[in-house]
Amino acid sequence: MAENRASGNEAVEEAGEVREVYGEGVPCWVDAQLADVEAGKRFYGELFGWSFEGAYGSSVWARLEGEPVASLAPKIDGRMPTVWTVSFATPDARALGRRITEAGGQVVMAPFPVGDLGVAALAADPEGAVFGLWQPGRHRGFGRRHEPGTFVWAELYTRDTAAANAFYGDLFHEALFGEGAEPDFGRAHVTEVFPAEMPPHFLAHFRVTDLDDALGAVQRLGGRVQAPPFETSYGRVAVVTDNQGASFALLQR
Repeated sequence: MAENRASGNEAVEEAGEVREVYGEGVPCWVDAQLADVEAGKRFYGELFGWSFEGAYGSSVWARLEGEPVASLAPKIDGRMPTVWTVSFATPDARALGRRITEAGGQVVMAPFPVGDLGVAALAADPEGAVFGLWQPGRHRGFGRRHEPGTFVWAELYTRDTAAANAFYGDLFHEALFGEGAEPDFGRAHVTEVFPAEMPPHFLAHFRVTDLDDALGAVQRLGGRVQAPPFETSYGRVAVVTDNQGASFALLQR
């Protein structure tokens, strides 16, 4: 089981297994919207050792040692971006959506049920960075994280870190600053790594054992390196795209 990393997390037992319940504001899931899910399965299966099985609708679960770590879904409209989306846990997606709007953000996609798995929504902060909300039902979120081949960090690249700190600090105060909080969420100025014209966005980070080896695998599988390795306060990072153009980061720590 993943260790509790933020204030408000709880462990519950379901069908003889202990599952983590993520506190509000904790990154609890990542999903990729791809033009070709089968190509995505080949890419990420080779890169991270993931296996796959059918999930809700036409999406697929990515699993590592049997535990859910991500999902891949086909784009419903070819004009949609090919992206990884980071979702934050909440016990009430509608209530959180109202707070987001009141704070100057917007609800991009109103909360909607995903079968009995939970309730999903898409939101954007005042600068336009898009993120997901997840109100758990049967699906709690990550079964594994913080280990090689799984989600380990979300970095928000923004032009106004002070405004981002105020927005998310108020929205997810307990997860970021509560007693015992060890958040998996950082903020950085967009021009530190990316061109100045890059829009504000979240970048999902996956942990790897050897960053150089992982970069070689990305290129061998048809992806490319956007930003070569650089040092951060949370580890050694490189930014890459998969073989369909979805950006993500590899983190060695």
